[in-house]
Amino acid sequence: MTAVHGAYPVGVGIDEFAGFTGLHPDLVRRYVTLGLLEPDTDRAGGLWFGTAHVTRVARIQRLRAGLGLNYAALAVVLDLLDRIEQLEAALAGRHPDIDATHGR
Repeated sequence: MTAVHGAYPVGVGIDEFAGFTGLHPDLVRRYVTLGLLEPDTDRAGGLWFGTAHVTRVARIQRLRAGLGLNYAALAVVLDLLDRIEQLEAALAGRHPDIDATHGR
């Protein structure tokens, strides 16, 4: 996915992102290769990260530290957490009084 505003990418490059998150740029690249992070790219193939990626890294760090998950397990857990958030967002649009009258 390419997120370009005009001729310039939106977000920060890998070195600045690594500095924000306290990760080494090589570890950021590993997370990208493993699919744990999905940054935007520019026409030259540069990686660009936004604030949602910082939140994602914090989640990855909590899961690694708290549960000792390896990279494969991280991918599964992150996917499940993303799906739960999507379902919760979809349910948030439902009105409880209407659901109660329909037995839901």
